Amino acid sequence: MAEEGPPEASIDFVPALCFVPRGVAKDRPDKIVLTQGELARIIGATQQELEEDSEDDEEGDETAAGDAGMDVDEDNDDANSENRNPQDEFDFNAYENEENATVTSLANIVDAGEQVPDEDEDSEAEDEVIKPSDNLILVGHVQDDAASMEVWVFNQEEEALYTHHDFLLPSFPLCIEWMNHDAGSDKPGNMCAIGCMDPIITVWDLDIQDSIEPTFKLGSKGSRKHQKEQYGHKDAVLDLSWNRNFEHILASGSVDRTLILWDMDEGQPHTTITAFEEKVQTLEFHPTEAQSILTGCSDGYVRLFDCRDAEAVNSSSIQWKVDGEVEKVLWHPTQTDYFIIGTNDGSLHYADKRTPNQILWSVKAHNEEISGVCFNSQMPNLLTSTSTEGTLKVWNFSGTEAKHVYEHEFNMGRLQCMRQCPEDPYTLAFGGEKPPRCAIYNIKNSVAVRRTFGIDDS
Repeated sequence: MAEEGPPEASIDFVPALCFVPRGVAKDRPDKIVLTQGELARIIGATQQELEEDSEDDEEGDETAAGDAGMDVDEDNDDANSENRNPQDEFDFNAYENEENATVTSLANIVDAGEQVPDEDEDSEAEDEVIKPSDNLILVGHVQDDAASMEVWVFNQEEEALYTHHDFLLPSFPLCIEWMNHDAGSDKPGNMCAIGCMDPIITVWDLDIQDSIEPTFKLGSKGSRKHQKEQYGHKDAVLDLSWNRNFEHILASGSVDRTLILWDMDEGQPHTTITAFEEKVQTLEFHPTEAQSILTGCSDGYVRLFDCRDAEAVNSSSIQWKVDGEVEKVLWHPTQTDYFIIGTNDGSLHYADKRTPNQILWSVKAHNEEISGVCFNSQMPNLLTSTSTEGTLKVWNFSGTEAKHVYEHEFNMGRLQCMRQCPEDPYTLAFGGEKPPRCAIYNIKNSVAVRRTFGIDDS
């Protein structure tokens, strides 16, 4: 009988990804070799975390047992809906029932599978070097009960894409944010923050290749046994936004209905905003106004906060209300009074921060929830959107309407995320649930896009 291979993964997809600008990464990332003492310290810290998790589970069981004897109030159904697990959105049961699921290395993908394996040591050594013309793409990868972040190298001119290194994550990743602020250093860094199903945000140094633990963490679950106080979020972290004007500030939104502004130099919350009645699913700092942050919640509210007054911030937001749950908010990069809202019913809404409670236009863009939106800094009236239905669409919009230009089907199942190349806003990266599970696509390949926007095809 033929020898059977390893079992196929029932869950295998890319829930989050992020570009890193060219020229910021070390050409040869540091490789760390741990001493026995360092390894023992890490093992001990991991054991302590597991004990704290077990302690949390026991406390949760005690609370649940106590709640079992309480009367059920009228809002119980709503509460259950509000507190549903974010994993439900990824339909894990569908993965388990998928007949043709395959395990595919993301390292083998160049725009749907054109990667040619290296054939000699010279080319392998060359791939180790990160060139100034290379982008890195940070790819969150979930495979069964394992989670990792793969660091890809993407060279647009050479049409090259391959995995450089990866590291394991403590929990299923939901969002990834690159930043060049290295806490405690006076020099720019090459860092990323990752929000997971776990309430702790981990921050990693991308110039270190063999990390088995993050550079630092934001938040603590707390432990009575180890006399550690809880701080930060209490539930899954759904979105992150780095403040490019105040580079030591990182914002995070959570299932726990809070938004935290973290001072990364101090490793502590600077401001906690609690003016939400539902989970905070999306957020973004304004491109030029460092004090302004836009948020979207699953109750359909979009709120704009001025964070300069920490005491008044919870009662001073400007609001917009749309139907459905808000999945994405995004500022226009050049016309910075405007922003786009994407919802779970596939709708896009365009608004002006100077006119609260007014929507300039709305369009039913997709049949399922919006999973990604990107403006184009070189073409101000061009908008792209993706949905969990698996389709990319391109829109030509103005202040009063949006017109459909082009759409592309990737055949990757549910598209979970889309991000834009910093140097070329026409080049987009996508994460999905079917092979190749990740793809790079340039929308200038479309004749309709080139004609509509007057783009030179040379």
